[in-house]
Amino acid sequence: MGTERSTGCPSRDTHRNAHRHSLSSSFRSSSPLAEQYLARDLADYSSSDDDVAVDDSGSEHHPRDASTHFMNRRPSGVAYGGTRPVLNPQIVDDPGLSPLERRQSRDAERSLLRDNHVLPPKRPERKRRHGLASRMYHRIFGTRPPAEEDVESRGPALVVQPPSETSPLLSGGQSTSHDDDDEVIDQQWEQAVAEGRIRTTWQRETKTLAQYSGPLVVTFFLQYSINVASIFAVGRIGKAELGAVSVANMSAAITCIAPFQGLATSLDTLCAQAYGSGHKHLVGIQFQRMTLFLFTLMVPIAVLWYFSTGILLLVIPEPDSARLAGLYLRVMIFSIPGIILFECGKRFTQAQGLFRATTYVLLVAAPFNALLLWLLVWRLELGFVGAPISVAVTDTLLPILLFLYVRFVDGRQCWGGFSRRALSNWWIMIRLALPGMIMVEAEWLAFEIMTLLSSRFGAEYLAAQSVVATLGSITYQIPFPVSIAASTRIANLIGAGLVDAARTAAKVAVFTLALVGILNLTLFSTLRFHLPLLFTDDPDVISLVARVLPVVAVMQVFDGLSAGAHGLLRGIGRQSIGGPANLFAYYAISLPLSLWMAFGLGWKLEGLWLGVTVGLVVVSIIEYVYLLITSWESAAREAESRNEAG
Repeated sequence: MGTERSTGCPSRDTHRNAHRHSLSSSFRSSSPLAEQYLARDLADYSSSDDDVAVDDSGSEHHPRDASTHFMNRRPSGVAYGGTRPVLNPQIVDDPGLSPLERRQSRDAERSLLRDNHVLPPKRPERKRRHGLASRMYHRIFGTRPPAEEDVESRGPALVVQPPSETSPLLSGGQSTSHDDDDEVIDQQWEQAVAEGRIRTTWQRETKTLAQYSGPLVVTFFLQYSINVASIFAVGRIGKAELGAVSVANMSAAITCIAPFQGLATSLDTLCAQAYGSGHKHLVGIQFQRMTLFLFTLMVPIAVLWYFSTGILLLVIPEPDSARLAGLYLRVMIFSIPGIILFECGKRFTQAQGLFRATTYVLLVAAPFNALLLWLLVWRLELGFVGAPISVAVTDTLLPILLFLYVRFVDGRQCWGGFSRRALSNWWIMIRLALPGMIMVEAEWLAFEIMTLLSSRFGAEYLAAQSVVATLGSITYQIPFPVSIAASTRIANLIGAGLVDAARTAAKVAVFTLALVGILNLTLFSTLRFHLPLLFTDDPDVISLVARVLPVVAVMQVFDGLSAGAHGLLRGIGRQSIGGPANLFAYYAISLPLSLWMAFGLGWKLEGLWLGVTVGLVVVSIIEYVYLLITSWESAAREAESRNEAG
């Protein structure tokens, strides 16, 4: 998704592609403020080095245009981390595809054309057996549209002639046979879309959703595991320690992680636009600029964390938990530079289409964190303080590993070295970043405030809240990545004008997320006395968690459905309704209900989570009603208009 740019050489018939429907269309115009920001940088710092872009093969070409589009866009903005990934109304501007992704995209287009009988099959079709097992297999797993839409009723398929003995070996500077084939695919795609010959099936969309979301699920689990591992590690020390970790993570989230992630979301737009314009060194400058800005904010946060014990004693009625949480935050001061560098660094790599860089880094860092936790907490018998030391070391390791990836694997082309340019043009960057920070902070606070409220009931309730919140966040690492993948796929299909196909993909996504929610409901309900044992052996805490989990189990269904609604809205370019709907449900309905049921009715933790569940039900109803009444055809026309405008 995002503003489209060419992923091929501009010499390839750019004029004829100006009106081409592609499966990678834009769903919002670039931010005018971001465009103004980039224009100022170009005006102030344009040089001969910046005027020429270097592609992945090392050859030079001019900045990309919007002429040539490919099918599959990678989901963007992955690996937010933290305890509760949130809906952010800002959509990442696509930096373009890598050579591997371009090849995969072209292969996907060919596959769709073959399944719709526009291109001949990849291999000569053998006569199918008509046995029951064969028919059931093709009915369940086949990706082709139903037989009634076969080739006889839809026109002749294109026959691509293979080279013959008389075919010239050299084309005199003309396109190669591979380029000719790509041109043929382009022509057939345009014609097939215009004639309404492209259809999809639920089998194909299920396969695509799994391919898109699989790596994202792994990435989210890996990054979340860095924080959640400390809860597992110290939970068996005591209930005061278990509650303290929850309080410390809450404090770190709302005072540092959420604001820094919210501010860094501006790089999703700024770095991607700089990369897409062909001025790659500006990507590094944007990274330096945001990093320096966040480092200036680090000082007051470090002071706040250093003196956090006294503050927490005023708001947390459990003195032991407050003191331990303050100790945790003091140690975590050393993690702040790593948090800043990694949050900015992963935007630096993602703007270049290097989405796997973060996953590779986490594949190393997450197991290292688990091993270090065991070593410090249990082997060296440091106890509670071993947990924040491990997290701080791991948070420092993350940007180091990312730097090594950029230096020795890929991404170095956008680093032009340290520059004084990073010290200028801060004001527009701050204006662009503030809305993202406010949105992320507001949504994180809505969930983290439950930890603060639960502390009013006693140490065992605070420990139980820590367990319940961790379990809910673990299971959320599946619906949220799936929603990102669904939004990408639906955006691709809507951008191509394939509205019916987009609806099919949406139905598959909603069904998948509902199924995930039902599975989580079953898991939480049937194992409600066993799941707490993963965290603690305190009988009081286990009993409290077992009482709350049935409520959280019901919440899982609506948690998944609301995540799916967020993804569908992003996919059709109507994500602006999501933020207000969330904030209304959280602060106007969920939080008042939670307070009334927890304190007014005396339901305590059950009341807190029941209020959250009602809020999620309201969000789901608002967003799905909006999806039903909004015109998806209108979204497709808007995407087409933006493509035609370049």
